[in-house]
Amino acid sequence: MDKIYTKNAPEAIGPYSQAIRTGNLIFTSGQIAINPASGAVEATDIEGQTDQVCRNLKAVLEEAGSGLEKVVKTVCFLADMNDFSTFNKIYGGYFTSKPARSCVAVKSLPKGVLVEVEAIAEA
Repeated sequence: MDKIYTKNAPEAIGPYSQAIRTGNLIFTSGQIAINPASGAVEATDIEGQTDQVCRNLKAVLEEAGSGLEKVVKTVCFLADMNDFSTFNKIYGGYFTSKPARSCVAVKSLPKGVLVEVEAIAEA
């Protein structure tokens, strides 16, 4: 197993890695809307947060030698399912290959964010 790390995505906020590569697969940790440059959640709306999450995932995957087009599965967590259609609009612009996906509403997310996404991709 190889641990993946990039400065172009937020530091882990707990005892975990940004991603792990094992064999031909990359498993990312859930990404939230922290801007890696500032280390803070800057966007307050679902559009901005979804955009930041997707940019963070893209950076982690690229560091691992992969990319969003190689994602085979995502798991998406929303703080409010009323944001589902807006989330889909932004998410769909990044995940044009339409990987398999689960999307659930949760009671709360770290740092009070509105969205978190994790991915499994081919290396």
